Amino acid sequence: MTDQTPQVRLERAKEASRATAALTSDDKARVLEAIAVALEQNAAQIIEANGKDIVRGREGGIGESLIDRLRLDEKRVAALASAVREVAALPDPVGRVVGGHRMPNGVALEQVRVPFGVVGAIYEARPNVTVDIAALALRSGNAIVLRGGSAALESNTVLVAVMRDALAGAGLTPEAVQTVDDFGRDGAKALMHGRGFVDVLVPRGSAGLIETVVTESTVPVIETGAGNVHIVLDESAPDDWARDIVVNAKVQRPSVCNAVETVLVHRQAAPRLVPLVASALQSEGVAIHGDDIVAGLVSNVIPATEEDWATEYLSLDIAMKVVDSLDEALEHIRRYSTGHTESIVTTDSRNAERFLAEVDSAVVMANASTRFTDGGEFGFGAEVGISTQKLHARGPMGLAELTSTKWLARGAGQIRG
Repeated sequence: MTDQTPQVRLERAKEASRATAALTSDDKARVLEAIAVALEQNAAQIIEANGKDIVRGREGGIGESLIDRLRLDEKRVAALASAVREVAALPDPVGRVVGGHRMPNGVALEQVRVPFGVVGAIYEARPNVTVDIAALALRSGNAIVLRGGSAALESNTVLVAVMRDALAGAGLTPEAVQTVDDFGRDGAKALMHGRGFVDVLVPRGSAGLIETVVTESTVPVIETGAGNVHIVLDESAPDDWARDIVVNAKVQRPSVCNAVETVLVHRQAAPRLVPLVASALQSEGVAIHGDDIVAGLVSNVIPATEEDWATEYLSLDIAMKVVDSLDEALEHIRRYSTGHTESIVTTDSRNAERFLAEVDSAVVMANASTRFTDGGEFGFGAEVGISTQKLHARGPMGLAELTSTKWLARGAGQIRG
């Protein structure tokens, strides 16, 4: 890939999108299997390149949460190949009839799913996204243009090369998978201003990156948001549910957007639940930023500030606050939530249903860990991202969210009077 301008890449992706749109479902599955095999066969090369990114990241002090997102080892490369195969096995959304009827004059109308064309993705320090979103784009009949950022440059360069070689070997133009990483910020700018070539752009990463893409793009953007995620421990929350759900939601993988960041505890349950949950968190190395009541019930609590309630830590930190009622918990979430995922732990069915009905986030849960907000867990295979907007797509995005629709009209000589 020695083109001198990112515009050339976008033009070639647009041309390639006509080839991907024409592929049959079996063709797309075959192409994805070729990619999965290529990832497995080139695992050592991928891991070696990733090691260079890890070293550079540590030297640059990017932080352990980003290092975790950046890291690829044998297990994670195998998981990438497995995810590609899972996407290949998913039902193809293209051509699916989503609606239709016959007009009074006899013209038959049918609304069917079609590919977008060219999907762009701008993301940070996440080489897994390079493969996940490429697989989803190809399975849904699209071409993909990637901007993965400098932190994962070595990893992404090898991953894209491996996938392009696999496409060529499977008889599909390699131009269906493009990267503009080597153009740096100019590549990102070209994606954001690629009207006529880029049909939709998906940002994944920090709040700052997402805000930049949303405000600067002249192409349509599907906004994936930061995850200031809440769990409410209601008065009736069982001890084991409260402890296990909060610990899992915070500790299993703290660097991801569906990890819990704030726990709100009903005042009547605070003496029972705060020491129990805080002790379990602290035993896992979690630092608790608590209000005065929490600090009075637990030792080694960092006094919470206003900033803590609005913070997506992405680390082994958590904010904890005691609230007087479910009403106060709901008001806190309305004020500070980023609209990603919220959960309540309760055995009161009325409170559970009220929470599910009133919380306005992409995913709202009762008695389950927020870590389930994930395309793979939802059965979508790999995911494009988790949309926190309300137009076109909301929540974990899979294949269907990378398609649009068009109307087919079949007549027999009808004219409009």
